[in-house]
Amino acid sequence: MKRSTDRILTTHVGSLPRPLALIEAVVAREQGKPYDRPAYEAALRRNVADVVRRQVETGIDIVDDGEYGKPSFLTYVNERLGGFEPSTRAFGLPWEGSREAKAFPEFYTPASRPTGSGTAASFARMECVGPIVYRGKALLERDFANFKAALAATQAEEAFVPAISISNIEDWQINRYYKTDAEYLYAIADAMHEEYRAIVDAGFLLQIDDPRLVTYYVMQPDASIADCRRWAEAQVEALNHALRGIPPEKVRYHTCYSINMGPRVHDMELKDIADIILKVRAQAFSFEASNPRHEHEWKVWKDVQLPDGAILIPGVISHSTILVEHPELVAERLVRFASVVGRENVIAGADCGFGTFATTTPEIHPSIVWAKLAALAEGARIASRELWRR
Repeated sequence: MKRSTDRILTTHVGSLPRPLALIEAVVAREQGKPYDRPAYEAALRRNVADVVRRQVETGIDIVDDGEYGKPSFLTYVNERLGGFEPSTRAFGLPWEGSREAKAFPEFYTPASRPTGSGTAASFARMECVGPIVYRGKALLERDFANFKAALAATQAEEAFVPAISISNIEDWQINRYYKTDAEYLYAIADAMHEEYRAIVDAGFLLQIDDPRLVTYYVMQPDASIADCRRWAEAQVEALNHALRGIPPEKVRYHTCYSINMGPRVHDMELKDIADIILKVRAQAFSFEASNPRHEHEWKVWKDVQLPDGAILIPGVISHSTILVEHPELVAERLVRFASVVGRENVIAGADCGFGTFATTTPEIHPSIVWAKLAALAEGARIASRELWRR
């Protein structure tokens, strides 16, 4: 993958706000209601072209298709994995039982949640009832074709395709078939290996989206840091099994603290997990670094040895506030990271995605998302002038 050899390159995490026409079709499909399939497919092609063009025009170098072909960054696997059926169980609210909810019970009641929070609750969850197989080839090929057509009309530096980690699938989809958790996790790994491999074979960078790795701590109030580290080690080992045979230089790894516009005083600290993150068979590592709970953690990288050739993609704009970051602040954040790991080893990124679930009430309004991305691009230009003394 490309490095910041003569300027700070820019990218983001993947999900971008979807146009209303796409949202309506996705919601109808999720709810089993009729929708105009040909019209949806035509709108999808058109909107993918638009979002790729807009990323490039905004100043984003390494782009994706906004994940427009997916109902969400996570639940899209409902259509792509066989061996599952819809669950009839009742599930709790997002963050229920977490360290955060225990510390701030008044805030984490449904009536108190900000608009856009907890949208995952409206998407179907599945249960594993048989051998897991991958059946998403046709959908992958559709998304690849749309994305390649859009890229052909732009001058993007590079292109990536996000795919959900096996850990998040294990958490979202319930196991009723495999005898052990490990057997279930590795069955998911073998199935998702097909998607991971196909993305790279199609000529794209693969991004693994894995918010659960660092969110596990806040969701397990009785687990110690040591417990969470042991759990994370096992998850990374299984993920590396899913990535077998794929060159690390074709892989970006993203982890974050999920969509939680809350106090977040119980987020796991980077110093307690950074070394395990770097064990993933990837070249680039994307993580939260701009919100008030994590901005100070750039200092952690003074004490963590990067693997040879590794690239950091710190978040320099946040998904957890509607405030648009000033480009000068974005530049300061980038210069800090460059001072620690070297300018060629830094790419400007975002803390998380901005349209993670197809919903008419996104976490942040689309107009603000694009203003944030513009601030990211301008901040990278300012940092580049300083770092290369132009």
